[in-house]
Amino acid sequence: MNDFVDKYGGVYEHSPWVAEQAAAVLGDGGDIATIASVMADCVDNATNEQQLALIRAHPDLAGKAQIAGELTADSTSEQASAGLDQCTPEEYLRFQDMNQAYHLKFGFPFVMAVRGSSRAEILVAFEERLGNDRDVEFETALAEIHKIALLRLNALEADA
Repeated sequence: MNDFVDKYGGVYEHSPWVAEQAAAVLGDGGDIATIASVMADCVDNATNEQQLALIRAHPDLAGKAQIAGELTADSTSEQASAGLDQCTPEEYLRFQDMNQAYHLKFGFPFVMAVRGSSRAEILVAFEERLGNDRDVEFETALAEIHKIALLRLNALEADA
């Protein structure tokens, strides 16, 4: 169980409780699809407060934590894959404005599985999702978090 948590504890951003709960079901592991499914179930069956804390554990895209070098290694890699580490000053300001508007409206950060997306695509998604209501965005954030988790699980498997 400890080996499982050591290996998969970082799959859900700053939320090792997901791996701890999954380990209680899976023991020492399983295939990636099974691990992803069980971990997603743990999140989906968590309390609203746990889910909100999980969403809030995610950094802003092209945010201050990125600039300060305070992101997890996974978040750094994911944001860099979308070119968020190469924003022009204008793009950086646009991301800051969007992050602030999103936080003000929803009370949590904009979460998107950005690997394979461009900065322009991410900004379009920001604008579109700002039109949603909080319940829709809460569910969308959790769905995006599950996508991020699956990408991280696949990366762990590829590195093994």
